[in-house]
Amino acid sequence: MAIRVAHIGTGNVGRLALAGLLTNPRYELTSLCVSTAAKVGKDAGALAGLDFSTGVAAVDDLDAVIAAKPDCAVYCAMGDTRGPDAIADVVRLLAAGINVVGSAPVVLQYPWHLMPRKYIAGIEEAAEAGGASLFITGVDPGFANDLIPFALAGTCQSIQQVRCMEIADYATYDGVTVMFDVMGFGKPLDETPLLLAPGVLSIAWGTSIRQLAAGLDIEIDDITEVCEREPAPESFDVAAGHIAAGTVAAMRFEIRGMVNGAPVIVIEHVTRLREDLRPDWPQPAQPGGSYRVEIVGEPSYAVDICPSSRKGDHNHAAIVAAAGRIVNAIPDVVAAPPGIRTTLDMPLVTGKGLFGL
Repeated sequence: MAIRVAHIGTGNVGRLALAGLLTNPRYELTSLCVSTAAKVGKDAGALAGLDFSTGVAAVDDLDAVIAAKPDCAVYCAMGDTRGPDAIADVVRLLAAGINVVGSAPVVLQYPWHLMPRKYIAGIEEAAEAGGASLFITGVDPGFANDLIPFALAGTCQSIQQVRCMEIADYATYDGVTVMFDVMGFGKPLDETPLLLAPGVLSIAWGTSIRQLAAGLDIEIDDITEVCEREPAPESFDVAAGHIAAGTVAAMRFEIRGMVNGAPVIVIEHVTRLREDLRPDWPQPAQPGGSYRVEIVGEPSYAVDICPSSRKGDHNHAAIVAAAGRIVNAIPDVVAAPPGIRTTLDMPLVTGKGLFGL
């Protein structure tokens, strides 16, 4: 019997997750919720970029999603700029007895030591009351800095440092809000974007730091941040818009989990809008972009993950991977005990049933 699934959000990740739902016979779409007025009334198949109709039209009302009584909701609505609202949405779904898996709000990937206990308790109480579970995941934050490092660390005799890296050219990434408002590309260097406001990096990727620390039984003393940015040498255009000369065109940042003054768990991002910018920064293992997991220990590892796609470039492939991780986790989320679930307590998602699709 197919799992009844509602879908919320059709942005970069949501559109591809929706396509994954609609092309997988394990799932039945009950409803689709969007936030853009122009999408209301459109068929789910069209919004997923597919060539068939589903008979499910998009609405902009979360109450309608809840009324359809799905077994699970895929939550891919914007969480970066509307964190409290996204958390409130998730709480409503859980309290209604609807399991939730999604890409946002990212702080719920592993909220302990980052969110106040009373807020975590409120989410857990809603989940317990509804008998529902919640799993937030993706690629980064997501499997590139939890699942894969854990798999490698499980073969080691000793560990001194774990470093997870994303090294990517974002010129083809067309998320305007994320690119300009959140990350600050195309903005003056003296303007502080949302991502670089004090403490935001530590919240956004602190989930990954804390989850790795918990899995490795490491007591983190502090989480610190460092960042540097590079201006555009001349004006040019990218998928998201115009980058004027002198505005931000590349950035590199690290979030460091510190133990006795040393960085023991590190999340590093190197993001360019042109491949020729800052050639002295780390370079990807394939043209365009890759992920890298490095472990210093016995043995040590340097593992490059190079996503590619028949339907797009490295950025598209990475988003497909995030969507796939979400959609393929649905059966295990439905079966999980009530509460906030993480990679540490979820079963291994194997891609069951995907051959031949």
